[in-house]
Amino acid sequence: MTTEMQEIAITEEKPLLTGQADTKDAELAARILLDQGQEHSIETPHGVLHVTLHGTRTTRRPAILTFHDVGLDSKSCFSPLFKFEEMQEIVKNFTLIHVDAPGQEEGAAAYPAGYQYPSMDTVAEMIPAVLQFFNFRTVIGVGVGAGAYVLSKFSIANPDSVEGLVLINIDTNARGWIDWAAQKLSSVTSSLTEQIVSHLFSQEELSSNTDLVQSHRERISKASNLVNIELFWKTYNSRRDLNIDRNSSFKCPVMLVVGDQAPYEDAAVECNSKMDPTTTSFLKMADAGGLPQLTQVTTNERPPKAWMLKLQQAELLLASSCMTRLSRSRTTSLSSSYSMDGSRSRSRTLSQGSQGGQMPPSPSQTMEVSC
Repeated sequence: MTTEMQEIAITEEKPLLTGQADTKDAELAARILLDQGQEHSIETPHGVLHVTLHGTRTTRRPAILTFHDVGLDSKSCFSPLFKFEEMQEIVKNFTLIHVDAPGQEEGAAAYPAGYQYPSMDTVAEMIPAVLQFFNFRTVIGVGVGAGAYVLSKFSIANPDSVEGLVLINIDTNARGWIDWAAQKLSSVTSSLTEQIVSHLFSQEELSSNTDLVQSHRERISKASNLVNIELFWKTYNSRRDLNIDRNSSFKCPVMLVVGDQAPYEDAAVECNSKMDPTTTSFLKMADAGGLPQLTQVTTNERPPKAWMLKLQQAELLLASSCMTRLSRSRTTSLSSSYSMDGSRSRSRTLSQGSQGGQMPPSPSQTMEVSC
């Protein structure tokens, strides 16, 4: 497939004096923290989507489009990540489009009895209407769990619309008979809240009953749209196999992210084995649980580390600039700054300790980070 890729120019700001730079950074941080976004209800061929937009809405470069997991909404899934100080470079340079699955936004009205919730395939078919509404030709997708599945489906169906993907806790497989039986048993012995919490968090996190686990358990159990959450949960468990293989499927750079204690570690590893190694990065995070985009910026047990955020920032910027037709000088500069020269056609390896952040000289397929 041959496509004309979008040219993007990233404008560098003029150098400032130290005091001016500090003041400007402080003002930027304050604006990001206070930005509540612009909420929109977007009509699609399959129903209405609640979408929140942050940023300048410039269409000169791709937007970052996020999609959350079951039991979360765009705010609870992504706000801590994109408000973290290490992500301010992304937030100030890109428009953020946070998409809520149908009926999953905070305060959504409960669907009536007998409501037919859209399938995962149908939800993915609603995304193009979002791009059309905001007049964006392409996006960089960031999805978690069910959201990673939806964005994968969207990318496969609309390859020209996606510059890159960051997929956290991806499971591309349909539920087998054993999984189906286990889910049926769980629905009898466990409440809906406990089923979803077990989907979101690792056994270690559940056993420790961390503050994050407790807060999400309470939020889900008291949600006014709990019936909607259940419908989305059932739909996700009825998903079809994506039939990923390295010879087709994704036409853009993909970064797979999973914690080594996450419920979907095996599924992510299996997905990685099916992907094209020349366009795929696999990041397995040591000592990380089910929601690394939250735990690594909110934990009180140790200082938050920016390793995942730095890697996401590098991947997103590479996907939006190096992988599109920038000028040669800018492409060379980005390649040099990320120590990626000569390795663009291979997956990358990173081993990071407490002083991490440097790329090793010989890339391979898996990136594993510990802290």
